Amino acid sequence: MIISASILSADFARLEAHACEAVDAGVEWLHIDVMDGHFVPNLTFGSLAVDALQSLRQTTGVVLDVHLMISRPDLYIDAFADAGADIITVHVESSCDTGKVLDAIRQRGCRPGLTLNPDTPVASLSEWMGQVEVAMIMSVHPGFAGQVYLPGTDSRILELRRMLDHSGHDTLLEVDGGIKSHNVHRALACGADVVVAGSAIFRGPVQARVAAMRAGMSNAPVAQQDRATAS
Repeated sequence: MIISASILSADFARLEAHACEAVDAGVEWLHIDVMDGHFVPNLTFGSLAVDALQSLRQTTGVVLDVHLMISRPDLYIDAFADAGADIITVHVESSCDTGKVLDAIRQRGCRPGLTLNPDTPVASLSEWMGQVEVAMIMSVHPGFAGQVYLPGTDSRILELRRMLDHSGHDTLLEVDGGIKSHNVHRALACGADVVVAGSAIFRGPVQARVAAMRAGMSNAPVAQQDRATAS
């Protein structure tokens, strides 16, 4: 499983250094949340988002996983692609033509991703299976860091996992929100390939927290039996 460390929980006063601590500790991706204050009730980075992404591109060699929680992601694909994004994920609920924005992401050389809010049916992603390289389940209501993993998320991950397996496409399943060392095994057992973790990594000694996350993953083989039964 890939860990995508959400810099939303990092110390913004030393963002690059804090992000590099996570990379040095072994995280494979850095997750950059961008919020516009309209699509979700919070504002992060604002016009500084592109600058932050450029800095992380220059100082780290890992995958930069950009999550646009904004109403009109189609207006900002070029800016984030130019800044060095590897993956750009948008919401199926956003106010844009989903097919066109996914095509625009791919045309800019980035991997297109699509996600949905906790109250949106997982089946809403089905028509886009052939166009996305990352399909993401939100396991919290988006907008703020440090939230609790929502009940019912496991069944949604299982449902999406089955959809992806049946589609025949090589699409990564990402889970974002409330992931901690004590519950990461659940997401893995249900079929996640990537987990986003923010406060679980940055709100304490980073090296030890990444190690704890890896240790938590080791509990997944037992839980994997539940996935097989549920399937």
